[in-house]
Order: sequence, then C-alpha cells, then structure tokens
Amino acid sequence: MDLLNQILYKDESYKIIGACMEVHKNLGCGFLEAIYQEALEIEFADRMVPYEREKTLKIYYKGKLLDKDYRSDFICFDSILIELKALDKLTPEHTAQVLNYLKATNYKLGILINFGRESLEFKRILL
Repeated sequence: MDLLNQILYKDESYKIIGACMEVHKNLGCGFLEAIYQEALEIEFADRMVPYEREKTLKIYYKGKLLDKDYRSDFICFDSILIELKALDKLTPEHTAQVLNYLKATNYKLGILINFGRESLEFKRILL
C-alpha cells in the first residue's frame, strides 16, 4: 500500500468518531460542551477506547518549557488529541487551534468534534 492510501490511525479514529456519533445520537445538540465530554467519557469506557480526560500537556517554545499548560479534552490511544466543541458551526480558527495544539505537543493527529449541530461534525487534522 502506498503512503497516499494510508490513513494515520484509521481504526482508532473510526472508534473515536463512532463513540461521538453515539453520544450525539442520544443527546442531540443543545447541551454545553462539558455534558458531551462527560457522556463521551462513558462511551469511551463502554467501547474500551483508551483515553485520558483533560490531560495536562506541556507546551514548549523554541525548546523552552512555558509556564502555561494546555489541557486537552481527551487524548485517545496515547496518540490522538480530541478537541470538543458545542457550537453553531466550526470556523477556520477552530481548525487552527487544533493545529497549534498538535505543533506544540508533537501529536500527529487531532480530531475536532462539534456536537452543536443537528448532525455531528468532525474533522481530522494532521500535522
């Protein structure tokens, strides 16, 4: 298989997005982000998706550790950063936010999830 046809963390992403779809199917839109985060934690546990909730990640600038940390919504499979939103729509700024988190933490894949619409929105963001 050539590199263009390989998807980074394909199976893991499928499991994460499936769990998010189940949460959205049961709760719909209209709740605060914290509600979706708590429900998603239950869904991850039920589906045996390894995760860390609100993991504190150190941020470096030019090789120097900054005093401020970043707290992720979830890190799944020790390799995928998950950023949750509950908004009317995602904007390029939300994508840039996840991309910056990836750059600062050296993770290669982030998944931006928006529960705030009638249909679940998600975006895979690669570094």
